[in-house]
Amino acid sequence: MDVRVLTHPYVQAVLTELRDKSTGQIEFRKSLVRLGRALGFEIIRDFELERVTVETPLGVCAEGVKIKDLDRVLIVTVLRAAWPMTEGLIKIFPKARQGIISARRVEERGMKEDMSFDIDVEYVRLPSIGTEDVIIIVDPMVATGSTIETVLKVLNKHGKGKHYIIASAITTPVAIDRIRRVGENLGLNMTIYTAAIDPQINERGYIVPGLGDAGDRAFGG
Repeated sequence: MDVRVLTHPYVQAVLTELRDKSTGQIEFRKSLVRLGRALGFEIIRDFELERVTVETPLGVCAEGVKIKDLDRVLIVTVLRAAWPMTEGLIKIFPKARQGIISARRVEERGMKEDMSFDIDVEYVRLPSIGTEDVIIIVDPMVATGSTIETVLKVLNKHGKGKHYIIASAITTPVAIDRIRRVGENLGLNMTIYTAAIDPQINERGYIVPGLGDAGDRAFGG
């Protein structure tokens, strides 16, 4: 499994806005959209290109490229904080099919000794998954990896795609290790794209330094 940390100055500037506690709700949500769009540009770098020739309005042929598999993308939004990032990704993948998985950490039971949470899956709506599909799972805060682990297992019951991509704002070493293990167990080809890997998870399971609760900050609690 590859892990790509986006160090582009624009991405890091947007991440700084997201981290800042003084960033208001509307601007926070807009920053998630901007981050989703930036992640989309980076993700598309790994798509295969096809050389083509087109005729311009002047009747002259010009060489160019087409990006393969753009019509085989499935974007899976993990409700609710991922909605704005999905909005940004859709600007880069306008032909993408979309799926929704509502999965929440059962925080009232607390974090377990292995730094995982029980996950309650409340709603699943997915199109069919084919063997040539590229599946982008959108979740801004990947703290313990418990939610992504559950989402991957749900997706696996609906079919197995060609490539699974996790698009996040911030993740942690704990989450990366857990996702790597579940990916290997399920036999998945996976890549994580993130703007930062933060070092710690506190006793409540929040990423430190992190940016707080992305859902509450984007949608007002």
